[in-house]
Amino acid sequence: MNRTRIPRLPCLSVRPKLGRGRATETTGSSGWKDGDTIRHLPFAPRGAIWGRMIETRPARIAVTAVFALNGALFGVWAARIPVFVDRFALSHDQLGLLLLCIAGGAIVAFPLAGRLSDKLGAARVTKALLVLYPLAFAVLPLAPTVPLLALALAVWGATYGAMDVAMNGWGAEVEATYPAPIMSTFHAAYSLGAFLGAGVAAGAAWGGIGPGLLFPVLAVLGALATARLARVPWTSHLSEDGPAFSLPRGPLLLVGIMAFASAVGEGGVADWSAVYLTGMPGTTEASAALGFAAFSITMVVMRLYGDRVIVALGKVRAARLSGISAALGVGVVVAAPGVLPALPGFVLMGLGYALIFPLAVTRAASDPVVPPGRAIAGVATLGYGGALLGPVLIGWIAGATSLTVGLALIGLLALVIVACADVLRP
Repeated sequence: MNRTRIPRLPCLSVRPKLGRGRATETTGSSGWKDGDTIRHLPFAPRGAIWGRMIETRPARIAVTAVFALNGALFGVWAARIPVFVDRFALSHDQLGLLLLCIAGGAIVAFPLAGRLSDKLGAARVTKALLVLYPLAFAVLPLAPTVPLLALALAVWGATYGAMDVAMNGWGAEVEATYPAPIMSTFHAAYSLGAFLGAGVAAGAAWGGIGPGLLFPVLAVLGALATARLARVPWTSHLSEDGPAFSLPRGPLLLVGIMAFASAVGEGGVADWSAVYLTGMPGTTEASAALGFAAFSITMVVMRLYGDRVIVALGKVRAARLSGISAALGVGVVVAAPGVLPALPGFVLMGLGYALIFPLAVTRAASDPVVPPGRAIAGVATLGYGGALLGPVLIGWIAGATSLTVGLALIGLLALVIVACADVLRP
């Protein structure tokens, strides 16, 4: 039998044979291990695979579109945070508390979204959130006072967190039908959306368009386009067993810690990069958005090629090199005297953080014991909890010392990724 390594296939999907309880067909991410060859994996002959993938291409596109929308709206928010800081004259501490509202809403939503995904189907929950998530985003600039802004951010954070759990669950179901990893390409769509969102926000700033007009328009347009693509049939994995939520244990706990360390870095760049660069000499509101834009486009490129990198290097080595790159990037940013010298640091951080969360989601979704929705929700509680709580911690540290010291926390946590990478070993 030919034992050549499985080739990288185009980014298409296969509708899985799923029903209540555990999946009846386990291929792709559920069965993929470093070093696997064709003889090791239980999937159909190549001709059958191609036929099924072509038949269900719309489902693959739908999941990609949902990831892109989620990233785009978050990118717009991240790039326009300085506007809210100026409007309400927020200190670093106050901004940190407002970001905590996003974190609180998301953390409350994680277990609920995971349970609903297992019970009703990740695809069905994702489609419902295509209405709620953009709506919550559109009302953010309408808040007239800080307390109402805090409430709006908490609601938006809840829809953001629920969307993350549901769409990753749906994406994991698609990946489970593939003969090689594809989760990184879904997250590439998220990063591309974040980059485009940050770019649109920077262009709006140059053009004098405020969030009051920008946010609702982008929310409506994005939701309409994505909802149209998402109108595809899909039978999700359903499970009625187990508690609604439990924190990860054993190997999943270490996976969650890796996701936490990575997400603190991503969240720190998203929420504090523009604020940090604004404090540099000669920086304008528009140029301050370049840091997050450089970070986001690097994430896009790395995630587009990430599946090939994972197959070539193996999961453990890819994770270790990612952590080292992220730590070096933080060092470059905090040592840079201006915006342009800091941009290579954001590039290194983009390279470093690009693959960690896709690896964590794949590992959680393929856990042999915990149902996918609950496993992803548990890891997401640590992972996205880090993305949302991390910026709050950075704000508190910045208030007590300086923002440079607060950002140094990201570099230390990047080294945790290096230390925990062995948990990905099959």
